[in-house]
Amino acid sequence: MKKYAFPAVLLAFFLIETMALLLFALQDPSIPQDTIAVNEAVQTVQADWGHFDRHKNHTSLRYVVLDNRGNVLYRTGDGLSESIHAAVRHRDTILDLTADGLPVGKIIIFCDSAAHFTAAKRTALFLMLAAMSVQCVLCAGYLLNIHRTILKPFDQLKAFAARIAGGNLDLPLSMDRQNFFGAFTESFDIMRAELKSARRAAAEAETEKKELVAKLSHDIRTPVASIRAAAELGTALADSSRIRDNYTQIIRKADQISTLVTELFTATLEELGQLPVRPSDIESTELAQLLGNADYLHRAQIPEIPHCLVYADRLRLQQVFDNLFSNSYKYAGTAITVTVHRNGNFLAVSIEDEGGGVSAEELPLLKEKFRRGANAKDTEGAGLGLYISCYFMEQMQGGLIIENGAGGLLVTAEIALSGTF
Repeated sequence: MKKYAFPAVLLAFFLIETMALLLFALQDPSIPQDTIAVNEAVQTVQADWGHFDRHKNHTSLRYVVLDNRGNVLYRTGDGLSESIHAAVRHRDTILDLTADGLPVGKIIIFCDSAAHFTAAKRTALFLMLAAMSVQCVLCAGYLLNIHRTILKPFDQLKAFAARIAGGNLDLPLSMDRQNFFGAFTESFDIMRAELKSARRAAAEAETEKKELVAKLSHDIRTPVASIRAAAELGTALADSSRIRDNYTQIIRKADQISTLVTELFTATLEELGQLPVRPSDIESTELAQLLGNADYLHRAQIPEIPHCLVYADRLRLQQVFDNLFSNSYKYAGTAITVTVHRNGNFLAVSIEDEGGGVSAEELPLLKEKFRRGANAKDTEGAGLGLYISCYFMEQMQGGLIIENGAGGLLVTAEIALSGTF
């Protein structure tokens, strides 16, 4: 029923305004005089005829008394019609006055219809403005509600879809399940979880494939090496050129098989080059949104970013920040400090946690494939995040620096400034 509340209230206000306009339009602008008050004024004026110095107005009416020549004998105040012509034009009430049965003058009773009508117009205008103001406030509130419950969730879905398209399945879609799109967004997050599960299974299968290829490579190389060694011995002991040529051919084919096995093993470790990186000039102020998207647990304070143009791929840079924050969440679980400053031809974005860092021996190995620190043995992961991040930064003419900071691991993404390479 809540979704119909606003249209119902708006319709009610519209009907009230329409009724007020109709009542005002159908209102008779002329207000009849109070007959009793008019008779009382006429009687008192006739009774005090010739003695207006002692005459008192006992009514709420305003009037002017004229003699037969049109001279003003008495008035209750200023701003009244003082001639028959002016009274007719103003639509005042004009009555004859008599004394001893003879006409002696006229009384002009001021008509307040225009003042009453003006007051009624002011009241109607005030009510209309008040109703329109309430409608504007309601519409503004409704638009804000639409932005909060519809437009903002769609923007979040857009950013979420971009990260999903970029291959990042670790960030959950945190949204209000009570709004109109609650079930819809929850389905997206379930899809993300299922995709993550499927990707984990695929990664495990890929790891098993690599292990199988490595094992087969080793198993194949061993007999091939034995065959080559036997062929070399045969070549040394051969007593004819034809037999030596045959052994030489065996050695050549053994080397060919060894080369093919090595290339097969290497190919399984080079899929990363298939990921496209398309950098372009972007405003450095956009980094604040990328950092905010990555820090979905709000453990860091995004600092002010120096204004400049950087050369980067938004999607890949988002993946880099996502990986850095995700690693800090998983392995440190502490507050995060983010600093941004210019460093020569780069804009350096440093992200540091308070998890104690890693040993000096492990630091150079963290950028390698399938290499993880000793603190990650009980945490799921493939050991590819920093390797992929380093690859993306290099493709964007930048770099990734990993070191131990004051309280934990300090990772600096150096983003190239536009026009400096």
